[in-house]
Amino acid sequence: MKRSGDLFDEDAQTEFAEILLPVPIPRFFTYRIPKALVGKTMAGQRVIVPFGQKKILTGVVVTVHGQPPKDYEAKYILELLDETEVIYPQQFKLYQWIADYYLCTLGEVLAAALPSGLKLSSESMVQLHPAFNEAETNFDFSERERMVINHLKNDTMTYSQVAKLLGAKSIYSILKSLASKSAILLFEQVREKFRPKTEKHVRLQPQWVEKKKLESLFDSLAAKPKQEAVMLKYLQHVAVFAHPELNQKGVAKSILVDEEISATSLATLIKNNIMEEFDVVVPRFGFDDPAHTTPLLLSEKQEATRNEILHAFENERVALLHGVTGSGKTEIYIDLIKRALEGGNQVLYLLPEIAITTQVVQRLKKVFGSMMGVYHSKFSDNERVEVWNGILAGKFRFVVGVRSSVFLPFDNLGLIIVDEEHDPSYKQHEPGPRYHARDVALVMAQIHHARVLLGSATPSVESFYQTQVGKYKLVTLLERFGEAQLPEILFANLGQERKNKTLKGEFSKLLVSEMAEAIANKEQVILFQNRRGYSPMVQCEDCGWVPKCINCAVSLTYHQYRHAMVCHYCGYKEELPSQCPTCTSKRIQTLGYGTEKLEEELKLQFAETNVMRMDLDTTRSKSGYENIIEGFETGRTDILVGTQMVTKGLDFDRVSLVGVFDADRMMHFPDFRSYERAFQLITQVSGRAGRRNKKGKVVIQTSNPEHPLFKQILKNDVLGFLEEQMRDRQEHFYPPFARLIEMTFKHTDKKLVRSMAEEFAAAAKQVITNARILGPAEPMISKIRNEFLLSIAIKIARDQGKLGETKAYLRQEAEVLKSKKEYRNVRVVFDVDPA
Repeated sequence: MKRSGDLFDEDAQTEFAEILLPVPIPRFFTYRIPKALVGKTMAGQRVIVPFGQKKILTGVVVTVHGQPPKDYEAKYILELLDETEVIYPQQFKLYQWIADYYLCTLGEVLAAALPSGLKLSSESMVQLHPAFNEAETNFDFSERERMVINHLKNDTMTYSQVAKLLGAKSIYSILKSLASKSAILLFEQVREKFRPKTEKHVRLQPQWVEKKKLESLFDSLAAKPKQEAVMLKYLQHVAVFAHPELNQKGVAKSILVDEEISATSLATLIKNNIMEEFDVVVPRFGFDDPAHTTPLLLSEKQEATRNEILHAFENERVALLHGVTGSGKTEIYIDLIKRALEGGNQVLYLLPEIAITTQVVQRLKKVFGSMMGVYHSKFSDNERVEVWNGILAGKFRFVVGVRSSVFLPFDNLGLIIVDEEHDPSYKQHEPGPRYHARDVALVMAQIHHARVLLGSATPSVESFYQTQVGKYKLVTLLERFGEAQLPEILFANLGQERKNKTLKGEFSKLLVSEMAEAIANKEQVILFQNRRGYSPMVQCEDCGWVPKCINCAVSLTYHQYRHAMVCHYCGYKEELPSQCPTCTSKRIQTLGYGTEKLEEELKLQFAETNVMRMDLDTTRSKSGYENIIEGFETGRTDILVGTQMVTKGLDFDRVSLVGVFDADRMMHFPDFRSYERAFQLITQVSGRAGRRNKKGKVVIQTSNPEHPLFKQILKNDVLGFLEEQMRDRQEHFYPPFARLIEMTFKHTDKKLVRSMAEEFAAAAKQVITNARILGPAEPMISKIRNEFLLSIAIKIARDQGKLGETKAYLRQEAEVLKSKKEYRNVRVVFDVDPA
C-alpha cells in the first residue's frame, strides 16, 4: 500500500536507520527513513518514531544503512528533530561501556543521559508560549495551526489530544511549525509547566522611529523634563538614527529606570503610545564576564603541589590529590582549569551534591564568567537542556555539575576534576543504570584522552589502592592555607556522663558548655547528626508497640513539622496516634534524635540564638540550599544543624565549633565500609571548624572514646587509616581486592522470590568456579514498596581477568530463568560495585 505525498514516497531510494530508544530492551530498532529526510539523517540526531500500537518516542540515530529488517516491516521515522548531531561518537562509546559494565541496557543509559526536555513522547505536553501575541506576530498561520492555538488559549494539551483535535496521525510537522513561530512550547510533564525566564524590555513605538517625527516628539516633551530624560537615556543606549533596526530589540527596563529616571515617567510614555513594553526570553545561564580578574596567587606549597600534579599528568592520566580540609584545593583546581581552557580544551568539574555547588559556583563564576555552565538535578528539564545545547554550541567550555554531568555532550574534553571523590553520592542507586560517576569519569578521560584529578581530604580506599599499585599518582597537601590550623578534637564520654547524670536530653555537658562559649563569643556552631526527621522511632511505653510501614519492613520515622510518621523508603505516612492501637495506652513516646528534634531542643536550650536545619526536608526547593547557606554566611544563623550535607566542602569564616552528635551509630552500621564512612564524615565535618586564623574545636559524642578509629581521627592519620583498611579488606576479600556484584530479586510473592533466587544461586555455583557466591539472603530491609527482596553477592578477584565472561553469564542466566512462566514478573536488579 503506497502512502500519499512525497514524505513517504516508496519509489524513492530506500534507507533505514538503527534507532536507540530510551526503553529497557537490549537492542536497536530499525525504522525507515522518509524520502524528505534521506541524506539529512545521520548518527547522533534525535528522531520521533512510533513505538508499539500507540506510543510515540524520541530516539537517537545510531547508524544509517540500506538493509530492511528481516523479521518485521519497518515503520517510518515521523520527524527529524535536529539538523546536526546532538550526541557525539564519544558519548555512544561511553554509553556502551556503562551498559556493559553495570549490566543494564543501552536504552536505560539513554533514558538517564538525555534531559527530559530532549525526549518528546506521546504524553508530551503542548502549551501556548507565554510571550505569544497573535495580534503582533508577523507569521501567517494555517487553518489547522489556528485551531491548535485557539484550543491552547484555554488549557494545555497532550500530543494525543492535538492529534485527535486535528484528526491526524502525524502532527509533528504542525507542532514543529508552531514552535518555530514561537507560538507554542513543548514540555514533558504536567507537574512542571515551562516558564521561560523573561526580562522586561521597552522600545519606541514604530511610528516614532523616523527622524522628523522624533524631533516633533521632543518638541512636545519640552515642558515635561522627566519624560524627556527617559527618551534621552533610551537614545543613549539605542542608536535609532544610525541603526533603526536596533529599536526592535529595545533595551532592558532595568537599565532605563534608576535613581534619576522614575518608573512613573516611563509608564506615562507607555500609556501615551510613545514607548511600548514587551518581554524578552533570556538565558538562565551565562554569567557575566568578570569586570576585572584578580590574579590567582598560590602559596609556595600550593604552587609546588600544582607543579607535581602537572608533572604527574605527563606520565599518568590520573592523579589523586590528598589535601587536608582548608588546604586550598579549590585554588589549585582553578589554576588547572584556567590552563586547560587556555589550551582550547573543555573542562568538567564534578561535585557530589548541590549543597557544595552553591558556594563553589559563586567563587568560580567570578573567575570564568560566561564560559561556565552549571548542571544539576534541582534545575528544571528546560534549564538542563539549555546547558546541553550550550555545550554543543561551544558557549559553555567549562561545566560544574553533579554525577549526571558525565552524560553531557563534550567533544574536546581535556580535564576532569572529581572533587570529594570519596563521596557515596557519586553512586546512582534508583533507577538504573547504577553507575558511579567517579569511575565513569575515568572512562570518559580514556575516550577523550583527557587527564583526571581526584581530590579529597579523606580519599576512598579504592582510589588509594590504585596509587599503591601504580595506576594513579598520589599528591599530598598536608598543610592548611595561610595561618589556619587543624581543629582541636575533644571527646564527650556519654557513658560517663550518663553515670554522672550530667546529660541534658542526649546533649553532653561538654558539648553544651562549648556551644555556649562559642555563641557568647559571637561565633557560629555546626552540629552534625546523620539522621533526618524528629525521631527515628515511636513506641508505646506500656506494650512496646512500634508503628511499621504497611509497604516496607521498616519502622516509621516521626516528622513533627508534618505531624506525621513517614516511611523514608516509599513515602507512606500516618498521623501520630493519640493512643496505642494495641493496648489503648496514651503513653506514646518518641525514641532517638533526628535533625528536627535537635533543632527543637537547641531552640529551647539557646533561646536567644537563631537555629537552622539543613537536611533533605529543608532543601527540597530549588533555592533551599542557597537560602540556608546565605543565612549562615551572613551571620543571621548562629547554629546550623544538619545531616551529611553539612560535612561537604562548605567554608564559613565564623565557625569555631563543630559537634558530632552520634558517632557510634555511624561506626556500627552493618556494612564493610562503615568505618571508612565514619572516618570520612567525622574528618570532613571537623574541617568546617577554624577555617581562618583561629583554631577551632570539635566535640565528638561517643560511648567509647578509646576506640582505635578515634585515635586515628585525633592524629589526622588519613594514610595510616587507609593502609589499615586495605589490610582488613584484603583479609576478608572485599573491594578493592575483590570486585563485588550484588543481585537483588524482587516480587510481591515471597516464596516466588526465594525459589528463583535459590535456583539462580545453585546454577551459578555450578558454572562460576572462580568467584565466591554468597546467599541468597534477606538484605537489612527485606521488603520495600510491597516487594520482598532477596540478595546474592558475587565476589570476583580483581586480578582474575574473567570479569566480562562472569557478567555475561549472570545476565544470560537471569534471562533464562525469567523466560520461565512462573518467574516472568520477578525483577532482577544488578548492582555492580555497590556503594
